[in-house]
Amino acid sequence: MDAIDRRILDQLQRDSSLTNQALADEIGLSPSACLKRVNRLRDAGIIAREVAVLNPDALGQCLHMVVEVTMERDNKLLYQRFLTSAVNAPEVKQCYQVTGECDFVLIVTVADLDEYDRFCDSVLYADDNLRKFRTLLSRKRHKFDTSVQLSR
Repeated sequence: MDAIDRRILDQLQRDSSLTNQALADEIGLSPSACLKRVNRLRDAGIIAREVAVLNPDALGQCLHMVVEVTMERDNKLLYQRFLTSAVNAPEVKQCYQVTGECDFVLIVTVADLDEYDRFCDSVLYADDNLRKFRTLLSRKRHKFDTSVQLSR
């Protein structure tokens, strides 16, 4: 990956709705050369997908929570069972297996506390290997960024 590829990626992660012509003009390439590079970046898996980033607050999904999950036993099969349940839950927007005092960190977005309570019942309390969980309720989001810093 060269500097031109990084410039293409930088533009696309800011606005993936750019037409190939607009992207080529911004980068200083011919449209065909630009398209070849973009397709190569897609084929290499560097561009995973292109999506619209929606405002959850504007859609009534205004409770954002960080949930720290601690499992009872260190067992790969039991962890996988929990992971399957967590990643399939539509309320879970991000799921990380971490080191430290807890085993997993979930980023959860819901409309209200009733919806969060249903999530707890169906995903968290339903797992008999889950020792405890701690919920941190976000009062205000100061930064949300999906971009990847590209080394120069």
